[in-house]
Amino acid sequence: MSRYVLKRLLLMIPTMLFVVILVFTINYFSEGDPVSDILGPEATQAQIDAKREELGLNDPYHEQLFRYIKGIVTEFDFGISYKTGKNVIDEVLDRFPTTLLLTLCSMGIAVVVGITLGVISAVKQYSVFDYIATFLSLVGVSIPSFWLGLMLMLVFAVNLGWLPASGFYGPSYWILPSVAIATIPISTITRTTRSAMLEVIRQDYMRTARAKGLGEGAVILRHGLKNTLIPVITVIGIQLGRTLAGSIVVENIFSVPGLGSLIVNAIYARNYPIIQGAILFCALTFCLINLMVDILYAYIDPRIKSQYVRPKARKRAPAEAAAGAGKEG
Repeated sequence: MSRYVLKRLLLMIPTMLFVVILVFTINYFSEGDPVSDILGPEATQAQIDAKREELGLNDPYHEQLFRYIKGIVTEFDFGISYKTGKNVIDEVLDRFPTTLLLTLCSMGIAVVVGITLGVISAVKQYSVFDYIATFLSLVGVSIPSFWLGLMLMLVFAVNLGWLPASGFYGPSYWILPSVAIATIPISTITRTTRSAMLEVIRQDYMRTARAKGLGEGAVILRHGLKNTLIPVITVIGIQLGRTLAGSIVVENIFSVPGLGSLIVNAIYARNYPIIQGAILFCALTFCLINLMVDILYAYIDPRIKSQYVRPKARKRAPAEAAAGAGKEG
């Protein structure tokens, strides 16, 4: 198992390198001059040239890229923010807990609601509930999160006055952005759970469990749901990474002080080190989430865990069992 984890960690290196090169290249060839935004419109050309030289922006593309990658690898240095003068990693880590909390709230709602709707839809296939849940999942996956966020704000904050419209100061502030972000994951998890349950619910071991006298709830939850978790967990892991990155727009709608507002403000100000550092951090988080999902497979399904056992250990186990049987004889 440790060899598998190490292999996956090594495979993350070319992925992260590709993200670094891609984001750096886009920023380098984008229009506009960050120095003009830093110094303001009243700066002289001499001041602009001196600042560009100080930031190393006059160097060729390959030199700037090599220097940036070298700083990350050797010193874990993602650069300095053009606006505040602070280390990029410090600013990203200051905002990340807020984005992570919003993501976990959204995914908590999505997992509970999505799995529940998916299981009930599969058990009551072709019923009115099944048709309604399927229709709502199709609608939910089609609605943009930013539009839904605006509608929720208009209804529950402006018209009804039940919830605050912006900010992130307590649980009541978390509800509207969490629901807006959770809509698409709920739809995806519902459809995946329903499809997986429909395959499992017709298996022979489900009929055997009922024949043994187990209640329908125990059969569905203990034998049915457990065997559908592999595809469901895969979808949850993917949606968790997408939610973490996709909360950028929703955070700006609800004025949530997370990575989303940090990235958007950095784009407006052409604060390239912040853009590169925040996106790279999100990519690293997404890779780690996928790694944890793969590791979780082994604890859910013993058949997957057996694939990670070394070949010698596999051969040794039957031999030891045969030797033990011979001694008993």
